Amino acid sequence: MNSRQNIFIFSLIIILLTPGWSVFASEKSPGNLYALSAVLMDGDSGRVLYQKSGNTPRPNASTTKVMTCILALENGKGDDYVKVSANAVSQPEVRLGLSVGEQYYLEDLLYSLMLQSHNDSAVAIAECIGGSVDNFSAMMNAKAKEIGCKNTHFVTPNGLDAENSGGTHHTTAEDLALIMRYAIHNDVFLKITQTEEYSFSDLSKKRHFSVHNTNALLHMTDGVLAGKTGYTGDAGYCYVCACQKDNKTFIIALLGAGWPDHKNYKWHDTLELLNYGNSNYEYRSFWQEPELSYIPVENGILNDFGAGSSVYTGGHISVSDNEKNRQILISSDDRLQYQIRLKEHLSAPVRRGEQIGQIIYFLNDNKFFSCPILATENIQKNTFTHCAELVEFFSLTDLTSPVAGEVFAF
Repeated sequence: MNSRQNIFIFSLIIILLTPGWSVFASEKSPGNLYALSAVLMDGDSGRVLYQKSGNTPRPNASTTKVMTCILALENGKGDDYVKVSANAVSQPEVRLGLSVGEQYYLEDLLYSLMLQSHNDSAVAIAECIGGSVDNFSAMMNAKAKEIGCKNTHFVTPNGLDAENSGGTHHTTAEDLALIMRYAIHNDVFLKITQTEEYSFSDLSKKRHFSVHNTNALLHMTDGVLAGKTGYTGDAGYCYVCACQKDNKTFIIALLGAGWPDHKNYKWHDTLELLNYGNSNYEYRSFWQEPELSYIPVENGILNDFGAGSSVYTGGHISVSDNEKNRQILISSDDRLQYQIRLKEHLSAPVRRGEQIGQIIYFLNDNKFFSCPILATENIQKNTFTHCAELVEFFSLTDLTSPVAGEVFAF
């Protein structure tokens, strides 16, 4: 008998329309978006709440620098010295204006990288962390896979259009959102991307710089955690950001959001997606205590004096209070259900605490939580030896005499 035949599935749909649910707006999708690819992601779970060509690979310009910054923060120290190479100096605009042989603190160049998107700073950082641009791009691709990206290939640390043996420099809106979701868990990353102005010097103190944050969304709405713009001729205008609204964290990624003269399309699309997410999604508890019936156990005995076909064990759902109280971001259109899966044929022996099934929760048919169901009884196997012992016991017992205040009747 295969495993599918050994499992009995009980399914119950949980109704989500609780009191107060009607306050939600009922927009099925955002308004018209200019971006060729767009994703709205729940920053807590990583679930995609809305997507437009979200898995289509496209060049992503300077939004690449989110990955460059994270790798530098994880593999370097802020007071590391960065020595500028001729390769870094040769990078096209936008540039900080580095000169060959100059030295800078790594932290200072990260502000140059993220606030004003300087391409020369990106290469200097990459060479400091990876030893070379090629080595650093390999680190970027390895990190992308670790994060969960499925269709991303980095060639340059600054996002300039390029190609190597692995293909063209590209990502998808969903992968880019995943990278930003990962990045916002780094406190230094958040500190850098939320800074409005930053001033620094080279180590010799001969040159002084001041960089200004070009993330205009900081002045358009509250709750902006981080953001990075980008543009190349192939990529068009791109943008990725993270925002918090009423304790909800949204990640937005846009690729191909217009070309000159449509620089502001990305802001329109970002605000449209933010409004859609905030109006349609709320945190709700998903847990509902299921009722478990007693489960028959074949060929079992509960104690030394009883045996037969009607032997049962109860089921205990092993779940913590934290999990029971956990909330998920859902809309009125989301479908939430759970399934109780128990072994169809449960045979003795069964030990208390032994897993005999599981409960699985689904959101729109996608599994997001499960926990085991454990037996509550110790049930021995009814063996021939035990039956013989019972026969001997009862043959030696006067069944009409009181035993411990009871009368046995068979």
